[in-house]
Amino acid sequence: MGYNLANLKKRQIPYLRRKLGIVFQDFQLLTDRNVYQNLTFVLKATGWHSKKEIDQRVSDVLEKTDLSLKGYKMPHQLSGGEQQRVVIARALLNDPDIILADEPTGNLDPDSSAEIVKLLQNISRNGRAVIMATHNYTFLKKFPARIMKCEKEFLIELKETEEIDFSNLMAEE
Repeated sequence: MGYNLANLKKRQIPYLRRKLGIVFQDFQLLTDRNVYQNLTFVLKATGWHSKKEIDQRVSDVLEKTDLSLKGYKMPHQLSGGEQQRVVIARALLNDPDIILADEPTGNLDPDSSAEIVKLLQNISRNGRAVIMATHNYTFLKKFPARIMKCEKEFLIELKETEEIDFSNLMAEE
């Protein structure tokens, strides 16, 4: 990404933030705006000015998240899975290098959760790094990926999912 965090200057922070997409567990959508307005708000706040370019970018991310026909809907009119897709669309707006997903399935039913993880995997396959924090160890079995564990202030890479003792991991929670 081209930033040395140890020497990061305050004026560089907004540019660094544009290279990160954040997916929250609890959506954080603006409840007084529809999906399209939620997304345009972010683009305008990050320096986009051209209505044509904004419309095109919103259309692109809605298509990538299978929400092309939901732009007019208010957040309360969407299922939890659809709201999380809007959050993922929001994270993709500025074409970030990295998506940070903090428990993105924590408030979702099992079917919606699986769909969100599949969407994040697809995003990863298309060239973006996706880092997902989860306590749902069944996802580690269902959706194999590189697994890191926080232990005593260090990140430890775990071996292949077949070699991981999941009962031991769950007992440590």
